[in-house]
Amino acid sequence: MKHSLKSIFLGSLAFLAFACKTEEAAKTTERPNIIFIMSDDHAYQAISAYDNTLIETPNIDRIAKMGMLFTNASVTNSICAPSRATILTGKHSHINGKVDNHFPFDTTNVTFPQILQDAGYQTAMFGKLHFGNSPKGFDQFKILPGQGAYYNPDFITKNEGNIKVEGYVTDIITDMTLDWLQNERKADQPFMLMYLHKAPHREWLPAERHIEEFTNRTFKEPATLFDDYSGRGRAAHEAEMNLLEDMNWSGDSKVYPEVMDELGIPETSDWDKGAFDREVGRMNEAQRTNWDKAYMKVNENFKKAYPTMTEKDKMKWRYQRYMQDYLGTIKAVDENVGRVLDYLEANGLMENTIIVYTSDQGFYLGEHGWFDKRFVYNESFKTPLLMAWPGKVKGGTKSDEMVQNLDFAQTFLAAAGIEAPADMQGESLLPLLTGETDKWTRDAVYYHYYEYPSVHMVKRHYAIITKEYKLVHYYFDNDEWELIDRKKDPMEMTNVYDDPAYAEIRADLHKQLDGLREKYGDSSELSQEYIDKYLDYLQENNSYAGGKNTELIDKIFEGRKIK
Repeated sequence: MKHSLKSIFLGSLAFLAFACKTEEAAKTTERPNIIFIMSDDHAYQAISAYDNTLIETPNIDRIAKMGMLFTNASVTNSICAPSRATILTGKHSHINGKVDNHFPFDTTNVTFPQILQDAGYQTAMFGKLHFGNSPKGFDQFKILPGQGAYYNPDFITKNEGNIKVEGYVTDIITDMTLDWLQNERKADQPFMLMYLHKAPHREWLPAERHIEEFTNRTFKEPATLFDDYSGRGRAAHEAEMNLLEDMNWSGDSKVYPEVMDELGIPETSDWDKGAFDREVGRMNEAQRTNWDKAYMKVNENFKKAYPTMTEKDKMKWRYQRYMQDYLGTIKAVDENVGRVLDYLEANGLMENTIIVYTSDQGFYLGEHGWFDKRFVYNESFKTPLLMAWPGKVKGGTKSDEMVQNLDFAQTFLAAAGIEAPADMQGESLLPLLTGETDKWTRDAVYYHYYEYPSVHMVKRHYAIITKEYKLVHYYFDNDEWELIDRKKDPMEMTNVYDDPAYAEIRADLHKQLDGLREKYGDSSELSQEYIDKYLDYLQENNSYAGGKNTELIDKIFEGRKIK
């Protein structure tokens, strides 16, 4: 795509232009270490520093107590690989080219780890990258292939080839991280460490030690669990993220395949039972014994209840099963974050180290009856962000400024005293972290989601979001606008776009949105290029890309010719 290629070329020139400055930067003695901790699909609602309704996360909360909690942090595109590409490049999806999980990441992009490495930082990555098998800019890496597995996972490594490690993935990633800190970290160099968890990504398999506890817990239901979407348009009505209708019975809710057959429950998707067999089938004999001890009891209780369950009962049951497994995986994440923090404290590494905890996006925990992410509504658009820098950032502070995952690259480069490439699109968070809030000028952020038609069938849309409002445009196979009053309607139940009382606000937001699209280099023409590329691929491969509404997808393809 012309726009993206041009931007990448200019980015490469910018990288070369400032590369000569890195030798001088490398001589700076006060450059901080950076530890970037990211989980996958960790909802802010499931961190007790934000809300302790569902779970306590005392170790993750320690980061907020040492530093700053961001209450309005968000992503530019709520889906895994594009979010990670934005973090690495400091550019929106339409500029770095990674707009969806489908097409590969363009490795000609310059990433902030490359820049830090060139400036003298020792760099390492352990855990889930999600795309690529040889991340650039790292002295050491051990990463999961694709989504990775919870039990006995495989890893792609820089020096050992492909390996398989026995155990639970969250523990293993932490073991690798601590081993590197203990045995490979060079005391005479600052370091940048990316510590990246698979959990709590679907299919949510808790560690053996947490299975019994969490399969016996009951969790409070969200107020909007039975939302009928009456206040919104086609996008909410046609999405395929409902807990009862779209979540896999076996792969997600852990109803054993033979129990589904016995009860006559059809598969929700063509990978339903396969997901269970793939994930649980990786377990060794001891692991499977411990798993069956708890989950056979779950299945027996379900078999007894199912014949008399109403649709409402089933929805409630599926919510509890979802929360038990999802939150169970987070328990292990919190424990292991504690292990890393304890190591830093015990080895004198806290004082000049920036510690970040975040997720690649938010996640629905039954709100609006949904799971997954993708929408610009709060649960998926907002992401947890906790940042500490002892001695630099005052502990126990909060910020409600509109920050994004777009900002990490420039923040880390600024902290290291390195001038960021001119084509990066974020803003350094240092003024907010260090109390110089008058230097922060952003009052609105830009969002754009692309992966449609696809699994979950969330329509393409872009938006401007301020502290008070969201103006959203759904496009492609529909043309709808939504205006959400974030203050008066925090659960985002009502579209007030056509309400005369909001006419002036709507007009102002349209102007601001046009300005942001121009500022960030987005356009309808560029969106059409991405649509054409994606649909060409689907048609050439006779693929529905995971969407269940084949009638709707047929309408999208109707009369379309491959170019």
